[in-house]
Amino acid sequence: MKNAAATAPFLRLAPMSTCAVVLAAALTACGGGSGGGGGIVFPPVNPAPPAATPVAAGTRATVALLETTDLHFNVRSYDYFKLAEDKSYGYERTATLINAARKEFANTMLFDNGDTIQGTALADYEAQVSRIPCTQPLSVYKVMNTTGYDAGTLGNHEFNYGLDFLNQVLGGGLDVEGVDGTKKCAGPTFPMVLANVQSVKSGKPLLAPYTIVTKQFAATGPDGKAVTVPVRVGVIGFTTPGILNWDKRFLEGKVRTEGAVEAATKYIPELRAKGVDIVVALQHGGLDASPYSPTMESPGLYLSKVAGIDALMMGHQHGVFPDRGAKPGYTQAGVDNAAGTVNGVPAVMASSWGKALGLIKLELVYDGKAWSVDKSKTFVDARSTQTGKDGAGKAIYVDADPAVAPQIETQHQAAITYVKTPIGSTDFRMSTYFADVGDPGAIQIVNEAQADYVKTYIQASLPQYASLPVLSVSAPFKSGYEGGRDYTDVAVGNLAIFNAADLYLYPNTVYAVKVTGAEIKSWLEAAAKRFNKINPALTTDQQLISTFPGYNFDMFTTPDVQYEIDVTQSEGSRIKNLMYMGTAIDPAKEFVIATNNYRATSGASFIPALDGRATIYPSPDANRDVLIAYIKAKKTITRVANGASRSWRFTKVATAGNVVFTSGQGQLGAAADAGLANVSLLTADDGSGKGRSVYKLDLNN
Repeated sequence: MKNAAATAPFLRLAPMSTCAVVLAAALTACGGGSGGGGGIVFPPVNPAPPAATPVAAGTRATVALLETTDLHFNVRSYDYFKLAEDKSYGYERTATLINAARKEFANTMLFDNGDTIQGTALADYEAQVSRIPCTQPLSVYKVMNTTGYDAGTLGNHEFNYGLDFLNQVLGGGLDVEGVDGTKKCAGPTFPMVLANVQSVKSGKPLLAPYTIVTKQFAATGPDGKAVTVPVRVGVIGFTTPGILNWDKRFLEGKVRTEGAVEAATKYIPELRAKGVDIVVALQHGGLDASPYSPTMESPGLYLSKVAGIDALMMGHQHGVFPDRGAKPGYTQAGVDNAAGTVNGVPAVMASSWGKALGLIKLELVYDGKAWSVDKSKTFVDARSTQTGKDGAGKAIYVDADPAVAPQIETQHQAAITYVKTPIGSTDFRMSTYFADVGDPGAIQIVNEAQADYVKTYIQASLPQYASLPVLSVSAPFKSGYEGGRDYTDVAVGNLAIFNAADLYLYPNTVYAVKVTGAEIKSWLEAAAKRFNKINPALTTDQQLISTFPGYNFDMFTTPDVQYEIDVTQSEGSRIKNLMYMGTAIDPAKEFVIATNNYRATSGASFIPALDGRATIYPSPDANRDVLIAYIKAKKTITRVANGASRSWRFTKVATAGNVVFTSGQGQLGAAADAGLANVSLLTADDGSGKGRSVYKLDLNN
């Protein structure tokens, strides 16, 4: 592994430019040293550095620990699906916040919490279309190298393109089956750490589980005079164990995972034994109050209880912590939004896509023997790139750092050229603005492509399933979580690759599963968690949409399957009148469902068999590529043939008050075009500053 210490298999060294190489407990200067051979001791090339001045008891140093997380390759404030600037996100704006923090604080350290190398058309371009050469770092790492990070960890999406690609873009050195670990390539110039993933081949961690970085911090002595002191910072990283399911085709038999708590319990005592002064945990996961399991995605509540962690940096959930608004997103026991702590440990989560910078300010005190954290002076914040609103209520964002865009301009333009490649045309606007309330316009074409692909394969290669009906489910992957522009929106006219990427956001692969009619009903019941329970008697407004993610709202879009969703009922009892080919579905009848690798292998919360057991065909082909091929074959996509098949409807019910939901501003016409006569505009601006309107749904129409 690039930057790995040859003499210590679990120690990754900090970049040489930081002059921060730490071996054992000794503090040495970069560039000095001695060599030997044949018993002869050679003098150092440079004079030995003077002995470090002892740190006086009572010395204090303030350090700001900075976090980026879930950047998802959003280097530019640019939407490759809409071919337009979007100032609401982008690392080039986060970089402005980083620059400001470095001016504000004399001592800073910068960390990245993963899900960095995947998520935009530029990411796919550099990984799959025109693979970045070994001699050139990924565009996102290129700008991060320039910014200067102290360490980073891997998220689950780092594994989306396979271990060979990951090995290359990290610089080489992965000792894992099927990968040339001796390959040396351009990668991040900062150490990457990962404590809870091991190589099956070597039996050792895939990456160094931790690194130790020595920083020279400006401090104040007990006499009030300015001094410079060395502080040794241990950094440990953890990712989500779900990678073994989500990217099974790449990882099965090659890596294994353990829980974050187990890995932390093993390695943090090692870090402490090596004399680190503080420990920073980079957890690509968030907060979940469910009982602890070594496979849980977001074990922050439990990881924070492992002794020895001074600062916890979180991610994966794309949330904000601390959240000091009226309705914070995290309110579990042990979570303190005011203090910015989780079980007393300073913690931060900096949103996603570069929309915020996490900051944990620690004040360190030296007692003559060791550094400790003065918890009374700790401050935690997630600093947004949005600075306010103008007189018209439009959001205002910090300016982009002008140093970022020029570094990747060539690749940026190449990606734009690629996504403009024409593949067909459409006579209707395909959007997900109203997918939550019945518009299949952007979902049906995906389902058709998946079903066609699976049918063709079964007929050719799996004759034992040829008599079974083949259906397909998909979901509105972009459904407003990031704001009013976070919706699929494909205009009438020519279709290009960027439109297909908008229709299918993720680099998943097509999987086919065999399930029963009873399991289909359970699957749909799980998907219906998208909705809150509505009380028809309430006269106050009721929010239709729950916190259940839109990308989990799987739906059929075919006349062959019909069902109702009764949102007045409790979860698990909402699917009514489920029909197949005009008759009540037979609970015992078997079906093949086309879906994606994520749902097929980690969808046990939908039905138990979606843990991989139900899979009959784990295709190697990406859903997006299958969609592109389908559109190319069809050439012309029409509303009548490809965007009007509503499999589901809400059960009719009269409500005393309004049932409301949010979507993009000025989009009521999209509902009308889809034939949704029961949707009306209630409030043009919901006041969030995120470009959303409030709409009313008439459940009795």
